[in-house]
Amino acid sequence: MLTLFVAPYTVALAPHIALEETGISHTIQWLSFASNDQRKADYLAVNPKGRVPALTGDHGVLTEAPAILEYIADLSGQLMPADTFARAKVREMMSYLASTMHPNHAHGVRGERWSDDPAAHASMAAKVPETMNASCAHVESSLPDNGWFVGDYSVADIHLFNVCCWLPKDGVDIADYPKLAAHFAAMQARPAVMRTLKLTDG
Repeated sequence: MLTLFVAPYTVALAPHIALEETGISHTIQWLSFASNDQRKADYLAVNPKGRVPALTGDHGVLTEAPAILEYIADLSGQLMPADTFARAKVREMMSYLASTMHPNHAHGVRGERWSDDPAAHASMAAKVPETMNASCAHVESSLPDNGWFVGDYSVADIHLFNVCCWLPKDGVDIADYPKLAAHFAAMQARPAVMRTLKLTDG
């Protein structure tokens, strides 16, 4: 049995959706960042990084959302295209989301990771709308005119949806990016996404 450790509306939302989409048997272990659960000894024994997501199972512990997403896809035989180049494009998108867009967002809510200076925290937060809009423009240019990112629904679409959930708080109007807005709406309409968001919202 797989156990996924999550906190609401973190990047752990993506693997949670992937598990719902694939129907793989699993349990969800909720953490509260408000209670600092991610820094408590019992969770640090699972993931010493003190972050989510973490996935545990018979083979051990797996961390980092892109790795977990691809593992779920491999286990299920779903959510990754068969074509080699399309698979590489999925990984390319998830790498961009993890290495660029996620840190852009985190500069607004996790400034202490980069500086101990409150003035620097404020400066980083003020920059977030600019950097997130730039990221949205890049993603917009990468999306097809309609449909999923690589044609077939994949973990890249799920990861992208997760990051786009943060846009309102980052000062970005997704309506400024028509293809991204259509992608987000299509994700919201998926039954597995609706189920996951209902669980997330309690």
